[in-house]
Amino acid sequence: MSTHNLNRGGSFTLPGTSIALNRLGYGAIRLAGEGVWGPPRDPDAAIALLREAVALGVNHIDTADFYGPHITNQIIRKALHPYPKDLVIVTKVGIRRGADKSWLPALSPEELTAAIHDNLRNLGLDTLDVVLLRVGGSLGPSESSIGQPLETLVRLKEQGLIRHIGLSNVTKQQVVEAQAITDIVCVQHQYNLVRREFDSLIDELATQGIAFTPFFPLGGGFTPMQSSALEAAAVSLQATPMQIALAWLLQRSPNILLIPGTTSAEHLRENLKAGHLQLPQF
Repeated sequence: MSTHNLNRGGSFTLPGTSIALNRLGYGAIRLAGEGVWGPPRDPDAAIALLREAVALGVNHIDTADFYGPHITNQIIRKALHPYPKDLVIVTKVGIRRGADKSWLPALSPEELTAAIHDNLRNLGLDTLDVVLLRVGGSLGPSESSIGQPLETLVRLKEQGLIRHIGLSNVTKQQVVEAQAITDIVCVQHQYNLVRREFDSLIDELATQGIAFTPFFPLGGGFTPMQSSALEAAAVSLQATPMQIALAWLLQRSPNILLIPGTTSAEHLRENLKAGHLQLPQF
């Protein structure tokens, strides 16, 4: 079997674009060192992993220049530049890293503009495909206006530095606020079998043809009962519990795009094979 056939999760076209993303993508956060800080232990292995992901059919990579910081984007550039024509790189702005490895808000016009130029430089691009405005905190979104930072991204889009804009870690009201300012092509949020607070948002976005990308798609906090159910389904379908969790997300809604991260080529292949699974119910 050709390696290109491993990624069979289907595709999704971003609204107002001709960009068809394979629904099983790759999240690059784990390419940096421990704590998403500094270089990985084996940079050559990270480069090889990215190249294998693309060879296996991944055409959607999620990243951010504050991963490392700068390290992850530099690895992506070294591995894949010049980029395949169908590869879409989605990045995020709105956070910066402190010298103590902390994650700090960075939403001023100056900070956002600098972040866009950092992404462009480290990825080796003239224009960023999709930029997500990341707001809120580590525990989830916060109810506050996102108008000012979003307007900064709109100005940068008008300058030709950004093609499309999305949102990360936002509330429903912030999505509505954003859509009154500019077109939104995707929304990213924590969501999985355990964390399902955003069921209604996913359904609303699906009716609008807007992509939803769950981060932490494999949970990490399954209860014993949930773990047992995953184990039973995995045995029945001759799959791993994590493949079942990914397949559940793919079947949950057609607008869901997955970005599981890994540093292992074996786990990468396992993740992509989740696109083959058909769950009897969920």
